[in-house]
Amino acid sequence: MPRADSEIPRPASGQDPDRVFHVRGLTKIYGTGEAEVRALAGVDLDCRAGEFMVVLGASGSGKSTLLNLLGGLDTPTGGTLHYRGWNLGGADENGLTHYRREAVGFVFQFYNLIPSLTARENVALITEIAPNPMTPEEALHLVGLGERLDHFPAQLSGGEQQRVAIARAIAKRPAVLMCDEPTGALDVRTGLTVLEAIERINRELGTLTLVITHNAVMAEMADRVLTLSDGHITGERRNATRAAVSSLVW
Repeated sequence: MPRADSEIPRPASGQDPDRVFHVRGLTKIYGTGEAEVRALAGVDLDCRAGEFMVVLGASGSGKSTLLNLLGGLDTPTGGTLHYRGWNLGGADENGLTHYRREAVGFVFQFYNLIPSLTARENVALITEIAPNPMTPEEALHLVGLGERLDHFPAQLSGGEQQRVAIARAIAKRPAVLMCDEPTGALDVRTGLTVLEAIERINRELGTLTLVITHNAVMAEMADRVLTLSDGHITGERRNATRAAVSSLVW
């Protein structure tokens, strides 16, 4: 478990340092009795550093639940969930807080920027609490917003706001970037710009990147594609080559 002095979990002795997640028989049940919902029903999964993974599935398939468990936003009902050899599935709230703060960056469909803060200041909210962050300027340059540092959210387009959210997520230099429908609120052209920013982060920083989406077109830009249905992984494939974002056709 991470220590109170903000040290993130390191690969355990004897563990493969490139294996970020090791998941076996992962289950998540909400409710009890007749109201019971089995959101995940025995998922086995390994994820490696630097991978770009797309998780496909219809609404209710379990993909958001999987992301929440891997991201430390929720705890499993059963099975094993390890991050770099550390028992993430059995962590207490203090351990999960350190893990989320230092090891994981989140990007959601909605940007959750603070309207009264500039792009630079929104990113600085993270860099001020992370142990080894980029500067806000570095992070914003990585997503192509070096000229928009001092603009407020209301002065930015939807795609630019989402790129600020990506900059905020990666400024802490996370081991994992988790994106939940990152283009869901955007038009096609703007969505492609956002995907280019996510792909660049994965390529240049070597960050394990998981994108969950219902849009199968995004699968072509991934190293590996998982399909979920009724809480099970029902399909998995590896792409021989990753398609350029510019080649994707909605």
